Amino acid sequence: MELPASNMHTAIIEDNGNINYFDDPGCMILWAKKNGMDCNGVKAKIFSNDTKRYIKAMDAFYTINEKTPMLYGFSAYEKEQENSIDFKEVKIRMLRGEHMANPKIRKHILGY
Repeated sequence: MELPASNMHTAIIEDNGNINYFDDPGCMILWAKKNGMDCNGVKAKIFSNDTKRYIKAMDAFYTINEKTPMLYGFSAYEKEQENSIDFKEVKIRMLRGEHMANPKIRKHILGY
């Protein structure tokens, strides 16, 4: 998918000198899994919504209920947000299908 005009939800993984860009943090996680990569290291970066710069994906705090390009709902912040989760939890939820693109999960998260 084409990257949005805003960097708000973009992610980057550097792989053997190649830089891979993603429109949504969830896409980065799925791509890394498919390609046998560990996106826990310093080579995975995410655009922070509060400081408007790329930071290590592992260092970010994530909200789970925002509108993102692929509707997974995970959005990164450099400073801790209320009810935020860490990258390890984002990966677990993403790989289990526990994200806002799943209608059952979306109902649960939004409370209806």
